[in-house]
Amino acid sequence: MSNVTTLTGQEYLHKILLSRIYDVAKVTPLQKLEKLSDRLNCKVLLKREDYQKIKSFKIRGAYYKMKSLSKEQRERGVIAASAGNHAQGVALSASTLGCKAIIVMPETTPDLKVDAVKRLGGNVVLYGESFNQAYDYAIELSKKEGLTLIPPYDDADVIAGQGTIAQELIGQCDDIDTIFVPIGGGGLAAGVAVYVKNLVPEVRVVGVEAEGSACMLAALNARKPVDIGYVSHFADGVAVSRAGDETFRLCSMYLDEIITCSNDEICAAMKDIFDDTRAIAEPSGALSLAGLKKYVREKGLTGNQIAIMSGANVKFRTLRMVAERCDVGEMTEGILSIEIPETKGAFLNLFRDLGDRHMTEFSYRISHNSRARVFASVELSNGKKELDTIASSLRTKGYLVTDLTDDIIAKEHVRYMVGGHPTVPIDEKLFLFEFPNTKNALGRFLETLGDLYSITLFHFRISDLEFCSVLCGFDISEGSGDGLDSFIRKLNYPVTEVSSNTPYQQFLS
Repeated sequence: MSNVTTLTGQEYLHKILLSRIYDVAKVTPLQKLEKLSDRLNCKVLLKREDYQKIKSFKIRGAYYKMKSLSKEQRERGVIAASAGNHAQGVALSASTLGCKAIIVMPETTPDLKVDAVKRLGGNVVLYGESFNQAYDYAIELSKKEGLTLIPPYDDADVIAGQGTIAQELIGQCDDIDTIFVPIGGGGLAAGVAVYVKNLVPEVRVVGVEAEGSACMLAALNARKPVDIGYVSHFADGVAVSRAGDETFRLCSMYLDEIITCSNDEICAAMKDIFDDTRAIAEPSGALSLAGLKKYVREKGLTGNQIAIMSGANVKFRTLRMVAERCDVGEMTEGILSIEIPETKGAFLNLFRDLGDRHMTEFSYRISHNSRARVFASVELSNGKKELDTIASSLRTKGYLVTDLTDDIIAKEHVRYMVGGHPTVPIDEKLFLFEFPNTKNALGRFLETLGDLYSITLFHFRISDLEFCSVLCGFDISEGSGDGLDSFIRKLNYPVTEVSSNTPYQQFLS
């Protein structure tokens, strides 16, 4: 065990009730998510910690801890190791309290995060290639220079500071059914649970972990904190490999349950938050809402369900993955690998056999004289059950079908690598079409083409834009050039021939 101070539930309750953090932290709003509430048939409320100055709840615990230090400790200064929201919380707290703060960050930390800490007054020291190396160096510097180490979660004062969220929630909502709390190292979950269960024990508190970093669930199963090794960093705010000792003790005592969510489910929750609020949560910030949705659907809950949006410091590039995966996370889209005959009109036949369903993605490259393997996504209205029905129906019609919806390699890599140089000789022309984003756009294209030409390459991915870009190749050896021109005129979609495009020539022709 570590040397972390342990307190009773009543002692934590006392500390939280007497907290003095609001000269830097804010009482954040509790907002109803109207659209999601209607979908789930319950009242979904979101605690908006993105309203804090650093866009994260971390300011609460950092400031509580630093305000609790003695005058001499503050005069000597503080130190923390973090590449995320804790770093900004410590830097802002130090600036407010007029003390020096050194933040040790890994050398791999993006400039955006380093600059954010510097703007808040922190003195950044870059060290090591990982958080563990940075943390060990912070401990070394704290001893060498007499600085007080500000832990990110495993500390009684930090836990109490995070617990002020629960104090606000109890005052903001009269009849709470369940509070869903994200878990990284466990500071927020411990603080919320210890307050709620000592004051209103009938309210359920459910912890939510990312599947790739479920260290608290592992600790509960082992009955002690354990290092789970490598963790997924998609939800980097909760990417912790070992739960804290004190946070584990409190979570094991006070949490009702812990559930886990996939990256796809987190992406879907990020979209839900945006749809209802136009706010963009970071992945860890949407984690508790992902858990709420999963739990409510499994248990059939009604009443007031609260999720804590813990932060909004999202890396912009993360949104590319979110856009690709949110529909799969909501199971409004399924991904299939389908083998069809390599004949003219086979794609049209597949489209007809799918029935009145919206195909949202299609990737294909000719590679064999008799059969073709396509990567396809289909819009769903009834989740996994509907996808199973689609796959079964296609199999009865002679197609070879593989469900790829849960295959991480397919979603993260294969979908972008379908294609390559054809292994059969073809006389090919390549075109870039703009399809209107309507359900019948693909059907009109295929019906107009009929069996005039063989499609040798096809890729599109439906977006939320008015038009979507579609890359299509035709084997023109099978018909006349006039026939192709006639088809394009009849279709009347915006189109450009791109047969001389350099990447196409290098990778696909």
